[in-house]
Amino acid sequence: MASISLRGVQKAYGENAPVIRNVDLEIGKNEFCVFLGPSGCGKSTLLRMIAGLEDVTDGDISIGGKLVNDVPAAQRGVAMVFQSYALFPHMTVYENMAFGLKLAKTPKAEIDRKVREAARILQLEALLERHPKALSGGQRQRVAIGRAIVREPGVFLFDEPLSNLDATLRGQTRIEIARLHRQFEQASVVYVTHDQIEAMTLADKIVLLHSGKDTERYGSIAQVGAPLDLYHRPSSRFVAGFIGSPRMNFLPARVAAIDPNGVSVTLDASGETVRLAVQGSRLAVGAPVTFGVRPEHLEPVEEAAASRDAMDTLTITRAITLIEELGEHSYVHLEQPGGAVLVAKAPGDARLQRGGTARFRANAGACHLFAEDGFAVAPFATVDQPA
Repeated sequence: MASISLRGVQKAYGENAPVIRNVDLEIGKNEFCVFLGPSGCGKSTLLRMIAGLEDVTDGDISIGGKLVNDVPAAQRGVAMVFQSYALFPHMTVYENMAFGLKLAKTPKAEIDRKVREAARILQLEALLERHPKALSGGQRQRVAIGRAIVREPGVFLFDEPLSNLDATLRGQTRIEIARLHRQFEQASVVYVTHDQIEAMTLADKIVLLHSGKDTERYGSIAQVGAPLDLYHRPSSRFVAGFIGSPRMNFLPARVAAIDPNGVSVTLDASGETVRLAVQGSRLAVGAPVTFGVRPEHLEPVEEAAASRDAMDTLTITRAITLIEELGEHSYVHLEQPGGAVLVAKAPGDARLQRGGTARFRANAGACHLFAEDGFAVAPFATVDQPA
């Protein structure tokens, strides 16, 4: 197994602005690290630099404590699984999986043992004599993973391996990759995706990357942490809006008051006021802020029970413009003053109708506040985060 260290890593093409800026990152042994972010943020470029398929413009990359900036890809002890599978069409499944070992002049008996063991793990034993054209997309991806497994690398690199699969196969293969990581405990995994569901369900650590002008201002990394850290404690409005589906609701607001118990804000469009237990030292009364609440943290309440109106609870009544019924739950689109839309999550059997009204409540402990610069206003250290 091998750890990975990136120090001040940058990548630029010619005289153009860097596409990767100021990346400092530690990926531990046996850690499943996911690079997540919007299209064009440099996820695959960063992965290819670790693999040795792209040169580093500036900074250092170390694998297993060894500086590898000038080490060829074949000598880095990593195995890469590509989005396009990259299988040889004229070779059988067995031959594709054995190809790298043959190039390394591994003894035939050892090749056969490793290929058949990988085929057993990936449930490919009955397909070893088939050619890629006779396989489904999910089977081809498993062959590509098997070709990486037989090399027994210290690091596995996955470049959006599920993007060519349909929704059902993505779910099945995602579970397979998670199972494999637990089985091959000696290997670290770096996995690139733009799908936050993959990131949240697979990762020990998520590296969320900026794109565009945010990269120029803050560097490529927006936040690093465990999946639930990014979900419950986003460092900025960008992170809060990217993690979570549907995305967090953002409502313009103003600081109404600052006291030892937190910050009270008034929503611009509706005039409703709520107090959050956050540190207001860098805010001023009257300053513009953004109030954030996730759809799943808006709780539907019956009219008879709607009298609670404490300052640490936001209670709203809105007209329903759309209901997305998904069975177990529904997403309710609520009309906001000014023409905006607020999305709330309700049980699938909730008695709600389009054109009617609904009342929802959110405990302020589950809400977020972002300053004018887009960064989160930190909660008091003694306040428990929502579980």
